[in-house]
Amino acid sequence: MKVAIIGAGSLGQSIAKGLLKSKAVETLYLTKRNIDSLNDFNVYNEVILTSDNKKAVKNADVLIFAVQPRHFDRILENIKPLITENHVIISVITGFSIDKIEAIVGHNKNIIRSMPNTAASVGQSMTCISANTKGKEKVSIAKTIFNSLGTSLEIPEEQLQAATVICASGIAFWMRLIRATTQGAIQLGFEPDEAHKLAMQTCFGAATLLKESGKHPEAEIDRVTTPGGCTIEGLNEMEHQGLSSSLIKGINASFEKINQIKK
Repeated sequence: MKVAIIGAGSLGQSIAKGLLKSKAVETLYLTKRNIDSLNDFNVYNEVILTSDNKKAVKNADVLIFAVQPRHFDRILENIKPLITENHVIISVITGFSIDKIEAIVGHNKNIIRSMPNTAASVGQSMTCISANTKGKEKVSIAKTIFNSLGTSLEIPEEQLQAATVICASGIAFWMRLIRATTQGAIQLGFEPDEAHKLAMQTCFGAATLLKESGKHPEAEIDRVTTPGGCTIEGLNEMEHQGLSSSLIKGINASFEKINQIKK
């Protein structure tokens, strides 16, 4: 597979690392205005670094756009003459609809919107995918790419904004919860590096347990909450302080903000 990532910033580089780690690409073009920041990728024979978007488009079959939303329409206009019906266009750009992309490059192009997260770099992204009518013929290609970076799910485009909050912003939400657990462990007497390791592995274990068992979180919670024990005491105090309510409110606040960005 010949892939170009147009705009290799933080997310673009995470996708690139995941693709290289999974050996899913034959050649991988990475474009950025200043390619000096991509020098770490020079160790890979299949990677070509360039600031020339047109060169990348000419030599790739799959185009992954990871630029800032305000630059996307200008970039599309610039490379539009080079995009063929054989190209697969994948946008990971927040708030830029399929309709807007079609208005620039045409309805007869394979257009797919997706929202991976930065865990793509370690093969653990949760990526949601939506496509236009023509692009549905190529969804399998997008799934092959994003399944090599973790897990993917095809959803209607109208749900993509919400998926961005849960999956992309959600990485930051979970990081903050891990940080809070780390701080609690330090307060209980652990060294910072020990506290971080304890919090991180426990979070990973909880997620893995749910994924492998297929159980509802409350079923696993019941397994570790004995009557009158320390776990239920801690859970109840967290709920009294608004843990679940704050998390839900935060998710809704992010969703409101992303809808403002779209407008």
